Amino acid sequence: MPLRIRLSRGGAKKRPYYRIVVADSRMPRDGRFIEKIGSYDPMLPKDDEKRIQFDTERAKHWLGMGAQPSDRVARFLGQAGVIAMPAITEQTKKNQPRAKAQERMREEEERRKAAEEEAASASESPAEAPAEDAPAEDAPAEETPAEA
Repeated sequence: MPLRIRLSRGGAKKRPYYRIVVADSRMPRDGRFIEKIGSYDPMLPKDDEKRIQFDTERAKHWLGMGAQPSDRVARFLGQAGVIAMPAITEQTKKNQPRAKAQERMREEEERRKAAEEEAASASESPAEAPAEDAPAEDAPAEETPAEA
């Protein structure tokens, strides 16, 4: 009998609550299970200690019996130190922004880098900046006698 440690959904519509259960992999998601070993409440804040609760001793027991955790439960067990933290796989390209959005992001990045370079060059040579302002002040003074 192939065993899985997985989530079984409960709670109301748009108010999920999950039980962490050990079940036969052939049973439905919310169907019959062998043992409830914990709970997961995604509605609570991430730093709340009641968000994920499970019996580590029972989890170790079932893992020893050959039960395979689902991806989400494996992550929970990895965070608790029961098993090694599973590797997070790369996402598909569907999660990436479209071509025009990527182009806008690149242009914004280039503008930001150019502004940083200008700020860096201005801070490196402060003597040049007042020198540029001085001719601008002299130019109106030269125009005034020409008009007279």
